[in-house]
Amino acid sequence: MSDFPILLWILGSLLAGVVLFTLSRMIKIVPAKTAMVIERLGKYVRTIEAGFHVLAPIVDKVRYKHNLKERAIDVPVQPCITKDNIRVEVDGILYLRVVDPKKASYGINKFLFATRLLAQTTMRSVIGKLDMDKTFEERDQINAHVVKAVDEASDPWGVKVTRYEIKNITVPRDIISVMEVQMEAERVKRAVIATSEGEMQARINYSMGVKQEAILKSEGEKQRLINEAEGKAKEIEAIAHATAFGISKVADSLQEKGGDDAVTLRIAEEYISRLKNLAKASTKVILPLDIGDMNSFVNMIQKMLAQ
Repeated sequence: MSDFPILLWILGSLLAGVVLFTLSRMIKIVPAKTAMVIERLGKYVRTIEAGFHVLAPIVDKVRYKHNLKERAIDVPVQPCITKDNIRVEVDGILYLRVVDPKKASYGINKFLFATRLLAQTTMRSVIGKLDMDKTFEERDQINAHVVKAVDEASDPWGVKVTRYEIKNITVPRDIISVMEVQMEAERVKRAVIATSEGEMQARINYSMGVKQEAILKSEGEKQRLINEAEGKAKEIEAIAHATAFGISKVADSLQEKGGDDAVTLRIAEEYISRLKNLAKASTKVILPLDIGDMNSFVNMIQKMLAQ
């Protein structure tokens, strides 16, 4: 009788263990950014994501578990032949994430491995279409080609490729030496071109300055001549006005009483003044009139005025 309670206790413990084990298999708590693929008796049933889930005991089983976070996988170094037949070694990093756990589980075996191989083969194909110099200049285009090709190929696997980045492009040492010589020659060429262009621009600037100076000088000379001509014209105009005014005044004076006598006297004074200037010690003077006969001189002037 004493062994019976012990047997019951053992059976109860076993039953409790079975119950707890069954419950543990039934209850699934899925972490965030995680997906589990559930099979029932070997057949796909559903995909569960973050949260609390209850599975059918014994028949339901978690067959695959996927991390839905974006992950980076290293693409190993691979030899590539460029369009100009130069061997280079390229490695990179591929960024991807699982968007369809069911396809990632049943679409292909080891999708990470397959995606890495696909990125390598695509990289070799893209590099083979470019010259060696272009592989350094067009990294962005190369990355875009790889992303597009791998993303399209991996779509049936439930994988989304977000980007690809080239880490290193390794070139043989002899090719690097040749490239350094070419770059040095290119730098010298650019320096010579820059110097010649600078000298050419300096000459152009100097000739433009000389031209502008000549234009300004000619414009100044032209303006000076114009000013002088205008000044002379105004001077002539002023003299003409003054002469006309004087003649007008003389004519008016002649119309007045005694005007003829005043004009005669003025002409006689001017005539005598001119004779004085001519009568110098070293000058021979030929008088057209008899200076002693002033009456005849005056009469002649009066006759001229009367005409």
